[in-house]
Amino acid sequence: MDLVEFNAAPVDRLRPELASCCDVPRWIEGILDKRPYGDRAALTAVADQLAREFDDNEVDRALQAHPRIGDRPQGAGTEAAWSRNEQAGVGDDPAIRAALAEGNRVYEERFGRVFLICATGLSAAQMLAGLQDRLTHDDVSEAAVVHEELRKIALLRLAKLVTG
Repeated sequence: MDLVEFNAAPVDRLRPELASCCDVPRWIEGILDKRPYGDRAALTAVADQLAREFDDNEVDRALQAHPRIGDRPQGAGTEAAWSRNEQAGVGDDPAIRAALAEGNRVYEERFGRVFLICATGLSAAQMLAGLQDRLTHDDVSEAAVVHEELRKIALLRLAKLVTG
């Protein structure tokens, strides 16, 4: 949808669309409350600021909607389609897929959450290297990285939702 349609659409139509970008109710409501937007830059600025304010519970909630890196997202919804596209760089190499699966298992055991990386434009090797590097983080450092990765994904998806 374009910005004019976004500004005019009923909130009940937009809530699930925005949840596909990032399932954090305070973020969604904050974006809706600031309508109408004069341009996409204004919309992005509001969404960005709200995303920078996510607390740990909001991040945990949003992570529940994200598939593991290397898993093939299921379903026909917008979020599943975006995830498939974002993870296109994973490819079909069985060795990389196995390494990602093992890395995901270790990460989840270590941090208690799914590994999240803004995969758009990354190769499988880059995703795997990011995963391996982040396994060396302490809990506080990793939480900050997860917040940032979630913010980047939310903004990329919002840009897909609200086009030129």
